[in-house]
Amino acid sequence: MTLSPHTARLIAADALRRIRRYVWPPPPHHPHAPPRNRTYLRDRLIALPLLTVVAAASFGWAYAEVRADSAALHDSYLPALVDLADAEMSLRIADREAGRNLDAGESVRLSGLGTPYRTRTTRATQSLNQVSRSGALTTAERQDLDVIAGLVVDYGTWIAFAQSNVGDPALRDAGLSYARSMLCSAPGTAKDPGPGGYPPCPHTTGSDATAVVDRISALEGSLRGRLADRAELGAGVTAAAAVAVIALVLLVFGLWRTELFLHHRFRLRVGVPLLVAAVPLLAVPFLTADAVLAHRAQQRVTGTAGDLADRTSPRIESTRDERPFGRRHPLLIESLRGRAEHDLAAGRLSALDGAAPWVVPVGLLGAGLMGGSLHAYRREYVLIARSGAVA
Repeated sequence: MTLSPHTARLIAADALRRIRRYVWPPPPHHPHAPPRNRTYLRDRLIALPLLTVVAAASFGWAYAEVRADSAALHDSYLPALVDLADAEMSLRIADREAGRNLDAGESVRLSGLGTPYRTRTTRATQSLNQVSRSGALTTAERQDLDVIAGLVVDYGTWIAFAQSNVGDPALRDAGLSYARSMLCSAPGTAKDPGPGGYPPCPHTTGSDATAVVDRISALEGSLRGRLADRAELGAGVTAAAAVAVIALVLLVFGLWRTELFLHHRFRLRVGVPLLVAAVPLLAVPFLTADAVLAHRAQQRVTGTAGDLADRTSPRIESTRDERPFGRRHPLLIESLRGRAEHDLAAGRLSALDGAAPWVVPVGLLGAGLMGGSLHAYRREYVLIARSGAVA
């Protein structure tokens, strides 16, 4: 059923007229004033509980969404990005260690590829497994992660091939080159090292992105995009917050006008039930401050996620192994993780942890209390009016 423009205008005008009468009722001598006090109480009996429900539902949903975004960043997206960055850096550090040890010649048969190589390859595998369990990946991304894990195993197989043929320079170099081509699409060589002695490993995109580092970079980009989306308020949360603000303003104003009405017409110093029902409104400023802090923390974590993917390097990460008790580099993966976790921890009022699920139930309880008290006032007024005690 489609409303005509004229009907829609009439409905909108009637709604605006009712809102205006709710916000500022006309005085008793006004021709459009309600003929009896019971009419005023009837309007309040409908309006105040309805506004309470709307405010509680919209504010509670928006607040719960902001809190849920912080929890998702802390529990899923941030750990996944940290583990992906750690896996990439560990593989590149292990690759340099493998090249160094293979250059040593026959001694590598006895000494092996060294503890740093074994430690870093094991750490990369563990990091990839943790990404899979983080819950941040889609089904397609988990399948791609399985491909990455398989390529890492094949990379280790070809490094072992180069180690077993270390006495034959041609086979050794062929095994090492093939392993590095699986790690990087355009790998450098040990004779042409990049910064810190690490062969360059530029990222490739599109159909040519088949190497391990390329696939990890693609996963990082996808996760960073979803993390940025979660860190934004979004149209739904913004609309719900706007509805909540309007409903709360009308509710507070309506409660104040109703208390004045009860004071002047019923000779009550204060309507205690209405006052009790309004007590939860005192928590709204604290919940709002908590949501603002959480949103600001999410924005800072978005920047930290960019640093994890774009500014970390194997040269910086290797300083942790070489100088474990030295000063921590600000772009070390562990330092960035600690910074992001500190931002998320500081971006909330800890006393309000667990408050989000209670906003709507408390609002419904307050609406019921308002409706019951106003119904009692109206019933009392009708009884008194019928008995002739009030004109």
